[in-house]
Amino acid sequence: MKNKVTATFVFALLVTGGLLAMYFLPTLKVDGYTLRKVDLLSDLRPEPVEEVLCDSDSLELLPVVKPVFVDTCKTGMVCIEDYSDSTMRGMSRFYDALAQRASSRRPVRIAYFGDSFIEGDILTADLRAMLQSRFGGCGVGYVPITSRIAGFRPTVRHEFSGWQSHSVTDSIGFNRQLQDLSNHYYVPSAGAKVALKGQRVYASHLESCDESSFFFVASDSIWLSAVTNQSDTVSYAFPGNGALQVATVSGNIRNVEWTVERFDSAAVCYGVTMDGSDGVVVDNFSTRGSSGQQLGGVPMPVLKAYNRLRTYDLIVLQYGLNVASEGITNYRYYTSDMVRVINHLKEAFPQASILLVSIGDRESKDEAGNLRTMPGVKNLVRYQQALAAETHIAFWDLYQAMGGEGSMVKLVESKPQMANYDYTHINFRGGKHLAELLFESLVYGMEQHEKRKAYENE
Repeated sequence: MKNKVTATFVFALLVTGGLLAMYFLPTLKVDGYTLRKVDLLSDLRPEPVEEVLCDSDSLELLPVVKPVFVDTCKTGMVCIEDYSDSTMRGMSRFYDALAQRASSRRPVRIAYFGDSFIEGDILTADLRAMLQSRFGGCGVGYVPITSRIAGFRPTVRHEFSGWQSHSVTDSIGFNRQLQDLSNHYYVPSAGAKVALKGQRVYASHLESCDESSFFFVASDSIWLSAVTNQSDTVSYAFPGNGALQVATVSGNIRNVEWTVERFDSAAVCYGVTMDGSDGVVVDNFSTRGSSGQQLGGVPMPVLKAYNRLRTYDLIVLQYGLNVASEGITNYRYYTSDMVRVINHLKEAFPQASILLVSIGDRESKDEAGNLRTMPGVKNLVRYQQALAAETHIAFWDLYQAMGGEGSMVKLVESKPQMANYDYTHINFRGGKHLAELLFESLVYGMEQHEKRKAYENE
């Protein structure tokens, strides 16, 4: 029997070779139909690339999509976190006001609200000096008619006589409808006086100012006088209208004394200012024992009148010492009230940026008597951050800026000492240290804001 394997292989090879060779035959047509080319390797060949020629003007070019600008933060810096929405109640309006201050007809104003942590102009004195050195301005800003810590405040010499003083923290006798944005009011007797003298011992730009104002409400006629630099006297007569009014004297003012000469019926007074006509003004509104909730009780007409007469570009809220507790971890009850306070301020000051500064570190002793950060502090910081996010304002974590856990102990033990032995309050050296941190964050935030604007305008 013959072996046909070899013949079969040769036959298959010849057939395959013939089929491969047919690929190179010219295209054939039969009765007008083009026969398909025989291509045994068609499945292995790549698809041909068809070039389409067209007029380039007919192509629709898609726009280049710019990546989103991403804010950065320097290593080691605690930056301001901005939770603003379309209402722009974060930091942008304040930054824009600083950038446009040269064309503005008034200074850029900051209202810094807080508790005893900033009492006596601690922290705000150095923040004011830094801002005025960088952006211009002079004067100590707003000073209440009277103060129980007048001798403790080094940024202004403050003297007064002939006043009944009322504070929101008074246990009795406080009329909430009479208070101003400082949560105080002062009832004069005829001849009541308040005097301010600029000081250069503690901080710069305080020795003199450009103008001084006196804020008051009178239901009938009231007569005032202002003596500047112990020589120049200006007299004022105002018809009472029951609304907030202001008397202002201008010049190179080193000291000023305001006197309520007489009034026909009830009058209530609030504060005296020493301001620059441009640059930056920082007003310290500290109320010992306050949690910040009291601001929600200031009558809206009073707040709106202040916005008209003393417009603020930035409102800072720094509270927490009178809220944090050893055993409390849930502070929703507090932040719920503060939502109403912030919305209250938003309505009264529609152009202002709002910055919430958290509570700083505060120490307490554990069962063994060892100092450690009060447990409630960390929880309160997180609730305050959530409050800022909920109300779409800005937030600065003072606790982390100080150094976090146990940082108050380090301030107390530092040489020279920067905090008090109550392990709760800073002193003026500590205030300067924290003011430097906040100032750095503010300036860096402004630089980032300007970069973002330039990028978006490209």
